[in-house]
Amino acid sequence: MSNTDSFIEEVTEEVRRDRLFGLIRRYGWIAVVTVIAIVGAAAFNEYQKSKARTAAQNTGDALIGAVSSSDAAERVAGLSDLTTESPDAQVVADMLLATHQIEVGSGEEAAQTLNGITTSDLETPEIYRQIAAFKAVLAEGKNTPVADRRLALEALAGPGMPLALPAQEQLALLSLEEGDVEGAITQLQALIQDAAVTSGLRNRASQLIVALGGTPANTAPVLADQ
Repeated sequence: MSNTDSFIEEVTEEVRRDRLFGLIRRYGWIAVVTVIAIVGAAAFNEYQKSKARTAAQNTGDALIGAVSSSDAAERVAGLSDLTTESPDAQVVADMLLATHQIEVGSGEEAAQTLNGITTSDLETPEIYRQIAAFKAVLAEGKNTPVADRRLALEALAGPGMPLALPAQEQLALLSLEEGDVEGAITQLQALIQDAAVTSGLRNRASQLIVALGGTPANTAPVLADQ
């Protein structure tokens, strides 16, 4: 009986092996393709990561090189000629360019640079566009009519807008520029009572109210400056 059992086991094992080999011959190519696909995907992913790192390093080196000069005009020239490989990096480059254009007294050119961010076809985050629009108004200064600046700031000062409070502060300053002291005080009073106002912004508004002859209203707790 033991020899018979051993023989049966051997035959059974051979049958199983034959079936296994048959399955491998029939479907083995699927396993091979799957392994190749996994290895290929991993290699491609590493390549993309390496490419992104290299691009980021090159952009960083280019930005550092463009602003390394001690001469502001040369920094403007360097940043004007700079192109980047990603929308976010281009926004950073343009923001830096506008900053140095203002430094050399080219407010109108800075405003054009910043407005270029707001109208760009690149996939730029909305917050960057709004920051650029806000800074463009400041860069334009009195070279742009008050009515035009007010229109731009009102678009940024709406409820829920990320730059609503700084825009409201600038709107108050526009009222003051037009000689409307009472209107400016009213706008500043509303600003310092906003629940989301930061301590720095509230302090500036309160000091301006006092300077204009008003008394700051009682205020609620404010958010700490970031």
